[in-house]
Amino acid sequence: MSDHLLAAVDGSAQSIAAARWAAAEAVRHGLPLRLVHAQTWLDDLHADPGRPADIRALTTRMLADAKQTVQTTHPALEIRAELLGGGDPVDVLTAAAAKARMLVLGSRGLGGFGGLLVGSVGLAVTARCDAPTVLVRAEGPRRPGHRDGGEVVVGVDTRAPAAEVLGFAFREASLRGSRVRAVHGWTPPPVWGYAGWVPPQPEAEQFRAIEDELLTLAMTGWQEKHPEVELVRDIRTGSGSAALVDACTGADLVVVGRRRHHGGMRLGPVAHAVLHHAQAPVVVVPHD
Repeated sequence: MSDHLLAAVDGSAQSIAAARWAAAEAVRHGLPLRLVHAQTWLDDLHADPGRPADIRALTTRMLADAKQTVQTTHPALEIRAELLGGGDPVDVLTAAAAKARMLVLGSRGLGGFGGLLVGSVGLAVTARCDAPTVLVRAEGPRRPGHRDGGEVVVGVDTRAPAAEVLGFAFREASLRGSRVRAVHGWTPPPVWGYAGWVPPQPEAEQFRAIEDELLTLAMTGWQEKHPEVELVRDIRTGSGSAALVDACTGADLVVVGRRRHHGGMRLGPVAHAVLHHAQAPVVVVPHD
């Protein structure tokens, strides 16, 4: 049973923002927060070249500073700080998250609609982690942990809706007092797109009605399970990734799925695009 939230910190503004966001989330869930740092050769860059490097002391101090920063905002929250070592940081963080309710990482922002530049470690961990993994920006339209009853945006594959993904979105919306915006992008038949034609209005409305019906079916039962959560169905013309990026401006959280691949670990095109371009925190939920 997952009994805590996990946030990885490295002293950067991005990781501190992630830790602060994770702390607010831990309070919502009523769980303790575990702050960890996975040691790498990059830690040597922070050592004083004029004297022998005490990497462990430096990283321990960094963790203590991060804990103090978060504790100041959430004085009643139980927070543990731990230095992790002994291997590749992707393997270390993935293993550490095995018993966590959620893993939270920081992302480097490029600013503006250009979106996120997600680090290689963050992408690799997100593609492999069995726990839902959140990537948080240091800057954005919403401060970390902001709660105002806004929206949790979730991408929906109407042909194969994932219960794990939808369930996560509704639970998070319930905790926040937010509504769920279920977003589905669809594209016109290939012959129209190839020819550059605009589909005739009757045919376009017919296809849109079909996609709306599929989204309605995909969402059947979820509002009955969570009657306190308002549901908004959002059908948009275009790819799933473009629809999600357009819909998530100002959202509290964006939820996307990642199918578990037994033959390899990778992110799908929608998750990859949203991680790089969404302004809000993005959580990737693995599912079968």
